[in-house]
Amino acid sequence: MQLRISGIINDSIVDGPGLRLAVFAQGCSHNCLGCHNPQTHDFNGGYFIDIDDIIDKARSNPLLQGITLTGGDPFFQPEASYELACKIRKLRLDIVIYTGFSWEELMEDESLKKLALAADYVVDGKFLAEYKTLDMPFVGSSNQRVIDVKKTISGGEISVCKF
Repeated sequence: MQLRISGIINDSIVDGPGLRLAVFAQGCSHNCLGCHNPQTHDFNGGYFIDIDDIIDKARSNPLLQGITLTGGDPFFQPEASYELACKIRKLRLDIVIYTGFSWEELMEDESLKKLALAADYVVDGKFLAEYKTLDMPFVGSSNQRVIDVKKTISGGEISVCKF
């Protein structure tokens, strides 16, 4: 299976906890004013990559804590993103997924929910320039949440991480 991406950063320290492989999915229609990745919005832009090639990149770096699916928005390619997440899980790496959708919206659609539940953390919500912050790790605006998926599922209510 293939994923349409804008690019990959092999050693990110800003897209989630620890050293990460950051995969920038291509395609997004949220149109957040001030988005720092506007080149990822065009659904026909970027290029296709085999998921196994991404797995090979992750496997080649023993220092990685995890992989981050960002974009664009990986939830616009839920099947391929889910397959990638499942293969990453087998490498025992954690998974962070960024999205402009809210957690509540993700839970309303079965394919989006399936992908969200495959992650360890979901950073949800559109970037809102009027709430831009540099004081909160791993988010661009204070309305966004870093959701601990396992705690949210086990506790029955949204559990927001405080890194």
